[in-house]
Amino acid sequence: MLDFETCDQARLSRDPSFDGKFFTAVKTTKIYCRPVCPAKRSLSKNVSYYPSAAAAERAGYRPCLRCRPETAPFCAAWKGTKTTVERAVNLIEQGALDSGTVSDLADRLGVGARHLSRLFSTHLGASPIQTAQTLRIGRAKKLLDNTSLPITEIAFLSGFGSVRRFNAAFTKLYGRPPSSVRKSK
Repeated sequence: MLDFETCDQARLSRDPSFDGKFFTAVKTTKIYCRPVCPAKRSLSKNVSYYPSAAAAERAGYRPCLRCRPETAPFCAAWKGTKTTVERAVNLIEQGALDSGTVSDLADRLGVGARHLSRLFSTHLGASPIQTAQTLRIGRAKKLLDNTSLPITEIAFLSGFGSVRRFNAAFTKLYGRPPSSVRKSK
């Protein structure tokens, strides 16, 4: 745990680098906050510091409704819908859309397909299908650069359903077929 002066200075300046490293409990209100809370700053004599949200709660404080300290920074609840997108991208990297649909992926995540597409648009600026396509082409490019596998095998290992689709996607992105990329080695 950091010393009182360090915590107090971080709280007063609302230093984001300390977010999640300690929690401020206000004795007069019995509320605890994150150091970046936008609420009016309490007097230093009325605050104490705790290393975790659980410690503040155990001491009898309740969480602030503005900064939601019980959802410590960078945990799933704090990141909100971005967590769903991150989980989806991990599943796509594992091949969820190579053989399944966006609806199947959304079901695995516990959301609707339209909502998942909106989340992707908001957080990544691309659809789940476009994201899967980019990941497939990236895997293919890596295999082209690092192996001597036949292009047909690379297409299927990368998650493409056919060589024709692989060639079309690769040519659209790079402006030339995959065979010409390998030849330029």
